[in-house]
Amino acid sequence: MPQTILVADDELQLLNTVRAYLENSGYQVVTALNGKEALQAFRREAPDAVILDVMMPEMDGFEVARQIRKDSMVPILMLTARADEFDQALGLELGADDYVTKPFSPRVLVARVRAILRRSSGGQPATEDVLQVGAINLNKQTRIVTVEGIAIDLTRSEFDLLAALMAHPRRVFTRMDLLEQMHGEAFAAYERTVDVHVKNLRSKLNRDVIETVYGVGYRMVVDE
Repeated sequence: MPQTILVADDELQLLNTVRAYLENSGYQVVTALNGKEALQAFRREAPDAVILDVMMPEMDGFEVARQIRKDSMVPILMLTARADEFDQALGLELGADDYVTKPFSPRVLVARVRAILRRSSGGQPATEDVLQVGAINLNKQTRIVTVEGIAIDLTRSEFDLLAALMAHPRRVFTRMDLLEQMHGEAFAAYERTVDVHVKNLRSKLNRDVIETVYGVGYRMVVDE
């Protein structure tokens, strides 16, 4: 049975284009023209992934994502006409798994959807189920992260990024390396999403364990 994707955008032409590309890729598509319709469709259809435009009438994409995250960890991809860090950070902090900036290639969008679906279904092989770095414990099977025994809530992207860093402490990862680890593929246009995820992780972990290697990327710090 094909996976169902909910797409919400108030631009009808763009909505129809995205729908056509997704359907040609084998997905079943449900559409909505505003945020209120999107939330209703989500609750009615229980889709496998959600694509939300940020700026929509009735209810914006951020609020829809916030409402969805109260009940579900379904993969969410945000569409935004603004590439500034505020939109990126807010969307990711609300629990979105990825974002695409308009204008975009529909083929790239389909690739991003395929990647977040693969990631959410556990498509990445695990070499070690439980990782421990200092007070941080990460279980790949349960997808639970604890700090000093206290569980913290992470998005899928944050979890996968942390898992990559913890699996190879002290190794320096470029942003493209981390995108590859998180999504199974990497696009240069999305390198800066890694910075937002790292910023959110540092805040949630409340520890200086992710070090910036200027001009290169990031690595996990291990206390001697």
